[in-house]
Amino acid sequence: MASHIVGYPRMGPKRELKFALESFWDGKSSAEDLQKVSADLRSSIWKQMSEAGIKYIPSNTFSYYDQVLDTTAMLGAVPPRFNWNGGEIGFDVYFSMARGNASVLAMEMTKWFDTNYHFIVPELGPDVKFSYASHKAVTEYKEAKGHGVETVPVLIGPVSYLLLSKPAWGVEKTFSVLSLLPKILPIYKEVVSELKAAGASWIQFDEPLLVMDLDSHKLQAF
Repeated sequence: MASHIVGYPRMGPKRELKFALESFWDGKSSAEDLQKVSADLRSSIWKQMSEAGIKYIPSNTFSYYDQVLDTTAMLGAVPPRFNWNGGEIGFDVYFSMARGNASVLAMEMTKWFDTNYHFIVPELGPDVKFSYASHKAVTEYKEAKGHGVETVPVLIGPVSYLLLSKPAWGVEKTFSVLSLLPKILPIYKEVVSELKAAGASWIQFDEPLLVMDLDSHKLQAF
């Protein structure tokens, strides 16, 4: 019988990621230090799942903050106030979106459905210029493969991503975020193509909004 797990706690058995993040945010450690702790945690997690005999092991379920914010980075959907000028999104822009900085406010945080987990709400509008700006899903798939572990990359699906979003500042509240679906699908296609080229044979799309009673046009978008 094949076994699968949809995700795995990422903080570490002794909350290593929490302490590494706080140290980095306080300026007591470097980005390289944070990346080292994170890589060690991912390696340990993949090893544990492999040794437990799980056949389909997920990757891209690790996050420095939350997976919706990771998807915002993947799509390059950075609000203009963060002064991102393109290219791969790094810690400075990523954590500014999550926590703000001395000059700009963070993006809104809200509950993940009815749980005590939270996520950073994407701010979208008709003028957002999407681009493939974070290769995290592919990088982590290759990283696991380098440890001899074949994984199933996990992505938040495009419909749930949009429906968890809100109109950006200055955009009419009646703006339909689902109207952006044709603009983000090409980015997803790029990610899928790159994962396939790296050797992935199964990619998991999570569409958690499907647990809700959706209007017909939302189901049609899916």
